[in-house]
Amino acid sequence: MPRSVNSVASRERRKKVLKLAKGNFLARRNVWTVAKNTVEKGLTYAYRDRRTKKRNFRSLWIQRINAAVRPQGLTYSTFINKLNAKGVQLNRKVLADLAMNHPKAFEAVVNAVK
Repeated sequence: MPRSVNSVASRERRKKVLKLAKGNFLARRNVWTVAKNTVEKGLTYAYRDRRTKKRNFRSLWIQRINAAVRPQGLTYSTFINKLNAKGVQLNRKVLADLAMNHPKAFEAVVNAVK
């Protein structure tokens, strides 16, 4: 008796990977073995960078807060220390947003902790 191959499942699996490879250049889009490697590497980068994104945004918020408190005569570290001492429960994301979009409100926060 001949060997039975589940070609329906195999084709479905390949279609799924080729759909993820859509938008790539030349063989990376439509050659199975190349597309499989491309998609696998892309998914690895996506997994890694979902974590890296959190680091990058925190760093950006810190830079924005530091740039906003310098004209007020403080540094970032002293500002955060005074915030914690006063018990102000604003996180860096909110503080950075205030510094960028609502400078008057941010100035009020800075004056409150000085």
